Amino acid sequence: MKNQINHIGILIILVIGGLLLLKALPYLSVSGHPLRSVDILSDLRMQDDSSPADSIVSDTVLQTPKVKPAFVDTCRTGLVCIEDYSDSTMRGMAGFYKALDDLNENPRLVRVAYYGDSFIEGDILTSDLREMLQNKYGGHGIGYTPITTISSGFRMTVRQQATGWLRHSIMDSTAFDRSLQDVSNHYFKAADGASIRFRGQDKVNSRLDTFYRASFFFVPDSSVIIKASVNGRGVLENKYEGKDLQTAVVDGRIGNVTFNVVESVPTSVFYGVAMDDSVGIALDNFSMRGSSGLNIRSIPGKMMRRFYQYRPYDLVILQYGLNVATERGSNYDNYIKGMKTAIQHIKDYYPGAGILIVSVADRDFKNKDGEIQTMPGIRNLVRYQQNLAAEEGVAFWNMFQAMGGNESMKALVDSKPSMANYDYTHINVRGGKYLARLLFEALEYGKEQYDRRRAYEEGE
Repeated sequence: MKNQINHIGILIILVIGGLLLLKALPYLSVSGHPLRSVDILSDLRMQDDSSPADSIVSDTVLQTPKVKPAFVDTCRTGLVCIEDYSDSTMRGMAGFYKALDDLNENPRLVRVAYYGDSFIEGDILTSDLREMLQNKYGGHGIGYTPITTISSGFRMTVRQQATGWLRHSIMDSTAFDRSLQDVSNHYFKAADGASIRFRGQDKVNSRLDTFYRASFFFVPDSSVIIKASVNGRGVLENKYEGKDLQTAVVDGRIGNVTFNVVESVPTSVFYGVAMDDSVGIALDNFSMRGSSGLNIRSIPGKMMRRFYQYRPYDLVILQYGLNVATERGSNYDNYIKGMKTAIQHIKDYYPGAGILIVSVADRDFKNKDGEIQTMPGIRNLVRYQQNLAAEEGVAFWNMFQAMGGNESMKALVDSKPSMANYDYTHINVRGGKYLARLLFEALEYGKEQYDRRRAYEEGE
């Protein structure tokens, strides 16, 4: 047999030469995702401290706001403070802080609406923030929740059992009537006999196993008969008539509550149930997977106005961006233009509410060298969101900076135990508690500064 050793040697040389030449290939990407470069000598090369991502897009595409936020010079070392850009319209944090101060003399429910995307889905982060606020200022229950959502199965702060309902969401590709949606971008149709049961939980957070008022929201469109039971005992059966938003309300020490639609016309529309106390804090989680926040603009003004009459918010938190940021995005002008109309929509129909924009969190990706890095587009979007708050005269909190900035999501994934998922985009329950603590501390510090200024002004 002929000796093939020489051929093998030539093949090895060709393969090695080909691999070396791969390093010389230009930057390539597929559908906007960078392909990892091949460099078989990477371990022998001197490391360049500069970030490949930083060479693609500068962090300073947009300048910081020219407006100086309140208390900017008093922020405690090690804390990322809330930047309040509000003016005489009081659409920042002052109204919320005043409501907290007034709880002792005028006990009532101080309400927070937390709008966001999949980052807070399943009540992650918001459940811990709610608990911290309720432990400090009082209150019980999870607030408002739609009859059912795609996250109902893994939301650990409440147990829902829904039968006989047809769910409609703004994220549906077809057959969604925007004129019927509520403030959570949902609506439901019910067959006679449809029921929804909610049971409080305390396995994850305290103050959720018991609540003291349950309110079922619906529009009868002529007449609806609703029956309710509390802790297994029937307490209500009423007929509701009209074509406007109404509620069926039950009070008491409630561990679980069931609402039944005994009789209804097909055009009646149903929404959700709020579980609250009569005093303290109520925090409603309005998460929508895949949302950019622009869907807020589509909520009918009439619905927002009527809902606000039942649940007048003191503070509206907006946390979006995961579905907007791109790996090398440098210009978000069109998105910000849309968010300005969404914020104006809130100002128009939630007239007493302050507004706090929470920046997008860190989101990491693999660069062409296979390294985990922060998407440059994230840093640019944070700057855009900060300028949005300044231009709209509302408040801003930089979650990206608070959680550690560049590659902080990777740090949460690598922590023991892990606080984020391996998509390097979403936090888990432990990460939610960690970020909720950072936001709570920023809220509390902001309130301390507000109290000091208020005391100084009243003493003059």
